[in-house]
Amino acid sequence: MDYHQNARTMVRSREQMARMVIQQGATLKAAAARFEVSAKTAAKWVRRYQQGGRAGLCDLSSRPHRSPRQTPSALLEKVLAFRRLRYNGWRIARDLGLSRATVSRILRRAGLNRLPSLDPPPPVVRYEHERPGDMIHFDIKCLACIRQPGSRVTRQPQKRSRGAGWEYLHVAIDDHSRIGFAAMLPDQTHQSATRFFQMARTHFARFGFSIQRLLTDNGPCYRSAPFGQLLRQHNIRHRFTRPYTPRTNGKAERFIQTAIREWAYARSYQNSAQRQQQLYLWLHDYNFHRPHASLNLNTPASRAGLNRNNLLTLHN
Repeated sequence: MDYHQNARTMVRSREQMARMVIQQGATLKAAAARFEVSAKTAAKWVRRYQQGGRAGLCDLSSRPHRSPRQTPSALLEKVLAFRRLRYNGWRIARDLGLSRATVSRILRRAGLNRLPSLDPPPPVVRYEHERPGDMIHFDIKCLACIRQPGSRVTRQPQKRSRGAGWEYLHVAIDDHSRIGFAAMLPDQTHQSATRFFQMARTHFARFGFSIQRLLTDNGPCYRSAPFGQLLRQHNIRHRFTRPYTPRTNGKAERFIQTAIREWAYARSYQNSAQRQQQLYLWLHDYNFHRPHASLNLNTPASRAGLNRNNLLTLHN
């Protein structure tokens, strides 16, 4: 029960006041003085206690019993129907003979006062392949090169590193086990994509499984003929995400967010080489030590299907 901060009585004190009048024979004036309220208030709680007992002492809704000027439900449906046709507020008000304030209140109450509300995002569909290697997610994240600690670290705007260039973090993550791999490469051309594929293939082979399917976005490096020919040579099925729909490659996107938060921007690096050196240490921690929420707080390596001896060999 929510009471305002200066409430004189609660349900318990209201009941005590009513019993003081009914059972002990005290006057309304004496009971009101005892609980520091008016005699009219005391009479109200006594009356409610006589009619409904303790349940009748709870606060009632402030909504009126009748609203004769309320907008009819049929008119409300017309307002919402026009809104779903992309009518704006003033046009709905003009066509239905309502005030713009009334239309605004109706749309706000229905959650349709903003245009994006008319097209809610589709529900999240979560999936997971049955075995390691059934689906590997690839993606690329652009990161600025580091010549020296930037102004965000030194707090000195005059020491900005302009023109340092860019390098690209290529990532791969297994859909079933969440075993991840990443490498810093100088660009995102098909040569770098092909090179990273070979590196990722070797990495996952150490865990005892091979790549069966590959999911990527529609980047030129993944759409290139040499990259597609390489996948066909290894009998790997290549699937692409829907354009402008990053959620269809959500595991790779989430892996990139984790890498940026826990590795790329987690500390100050003196140069890009130092950051790249820490990448391999972070990948080891991610695969073997970091609990994963989607795996019931187990590590990705625990889902590789390897025996304990093989896992200990990889861990070393």
